[in-house]
Amino acid sequence: MAINRRLITDDDFQEAMDRQVGVRVFENDHIVDTGVVITRFTDSFIVTQSGVSDVTYHSRSSCEFFEIRKR
Repeated sequence: MAINRRLITDDDFQEAMDRQVGVRVFENDHIVDTGVVITRFTDSFIVTQSGVSDVTYHSRSSCEFFEIRKR
């Protein structure tokens, strides 16, 4: 069973990026990305990557981000 931890602060995003943990992204109460890794973040955007050429920019204000931890 997976445990989800919401990422809110810059420190949360930095820790998830440093540890390269899987992240689940929600927008308008729908999953738009899952199992992606945060590669970079700013005040406006979170950049995630799921493959070599699959990079996605998510709006920080309109999306919710959750770290996926497995027990």
